Amino acid sequence: MKISTREINDILIVDIEGEIRRSDITDMTLHQWIKQQLERGKRKILLNFEKVEFIDSFGVGEILASYISANNLGGKLKLVRISKKLYLIFQVTMLTRVLEIYDDEQVALESFFKE
Repeated sequence: MKISTREINDILIVDIEGEIRRSDITDMTLHQWIKQQLERGKRKILLNFEKVEFIDSFGVGEILASYISANNLGGKLKLVRISKKLYLIFQVTMLTRVLEIYDDEQVALESFFKE
């Protein structure tokens, strides 16, 4: 898994590439990385899944833990550009009822300002 970031206004866009799985852990999990950003004061985080090819149950747990950490600090974590295959995983785990998931990045960005 590779992570790169962009910022638009006060929204941190996290471009994730590869697979989110337990065996890919090097020095930091996705949740630890998100917590680090939250500690730096980032409260609006958009995870871009456009280049994510696979996610296992560990990865799903990382997304949920990141969402909870953001909410606990008054932040928002949203997802964008999830493939149909990955969306199905979020449906089966019922996370589509919890997470805000968007197809279009611009719509996702605008959603941060409608709150």
